[in-house]
Amino acid sequence: MATAAIGGSHLISSTQAGAIYGWQLAIMIVLANVFKYPFFRFATDYVYDTGESLIAGYAKRSKVYLWVYFILSILSAVISTGAVSLIAAVILGFMLPASLGLSTMVLSLIIVAVSWFFLIAGHYKLLDGVTKWIMIALTAATVAAVIIAAGKPTVMAVDFVAASPWNLATLGFIVALMGWMPAPLEFAAITSMWTSAKVKADHTTHSQGLLDFNVGYAVSAILALFFLSLGVFVQYGSGQEIELVGGAYINQLINMYTATIGEWSRLLVAFVAFMCMFGTTITCADGYGRANAECWRLLKGESEINKKQIAFWTTYAIGGGLVIITFFTGQLGAMLKFAMISAFVSAPIFGWLNYSLVKKHKKLSAGMNALSIAGLIFLAGFALLFLANLAGLFS
Repeated sequence: MATAAIGGSHLISSTQAGAIYGWQLAIMIVLANVFKYPFFRFATDYVYDTGESLIAGYAKRSKVYLWVYFILSILSAVISTGAVSLIAAVILGFMLPASLGLSTMVLSLIIVAVSWFFLIAGHYKLLDGVTKWIMIALTAATVAAVIIAAGKPTVMAVDFVAASPWNLATLGFIVALMGWMPAPLEFAAITSMWTSAKVKADHTTHSQGLLDFNVGYAVSAILALFFLSLGVFVQYGSGQEIELVGGAYINQLINMYTATIGEWSRLLVAFVAFMCMFGTTITCADGYGRANAECWRLLKGESEINKKQIAFWTTYAIGGGLVIITFFTGQLGAMLKFAMISAFVSAPIFGWLNYSLVKKHKKLSAGMNALSIAGLIFLAGFALLFLANLAGLFS
């Protein structure tokens, strides 16, 4: 889950937030992680309490729950997989010589084809192991860059005027920032499937599983603040125009690292960032493929997941993602914003599904119950505010 989480929300949205608004939006990153925490944690608790995934729990509670999750997951699968594939393609294009003349669409096709091969051929475990080391490298590079940048922060431009994010015009940016922070909320159910498989394979205890989850969640949240810090120290107030659309921001992102670590690190950092997003693409396709296959199994009343169904839904996520990319080619910013906002608007629904399921299954502590209710109010409130603003009710 941590591997899936550290992607577009961290590499792009968090650094942009710091570059444009300084430290002001750090509170929104913290609040998004705090208020989504119980709904992600329920995935781990439910698996260890029952031995089955959240999706199986939805089916037991009501077929309506299962259908709601399935329909939203079908839509999210192509949107999220397409978005992370497009980011990976743009970074790959940055690394390759311009003389090759490969378009972003061609690079996207290559990435999704390789991703599909790895998953269908069963090489996911190999790539998963490599991705963990890539994530460690990205974390180390980011922490090093922030520490170095903090020692020599950007000199403020003479005519710099701090922008305020606290207005309706910025609401879309804030909602997009929180949409994938730390990950789309439907990943809670996907995580429960990975956890269920891990319990069967490694026979881990509930306390071990909870420690594993909490460490991964905390690292993801803290790293988001490090990416925000990188934007603050390197770009905020410098007078440099921050790119919000297209693949131009990828170039600015890589330049942030090289400006602090050194020019020698340019290709190395680009490669690490690419592998991070490539790993996220694989994780998304695998996760949504398994989740949708589980939904289909439960709807048909079958006892076990059919491997052919996993292959079908994985192919659907990757192929559908590629179709989505064709509509957003050359518009990385618009694609990302669309994906992240979609994730945030659907978050209250996924949060309610998890809360109502776990609450019926066992008595929650007073603290966890209060945090869950507060989280639902926070997520639903912001989603409704955004939709009302989008409908022009405040104009």
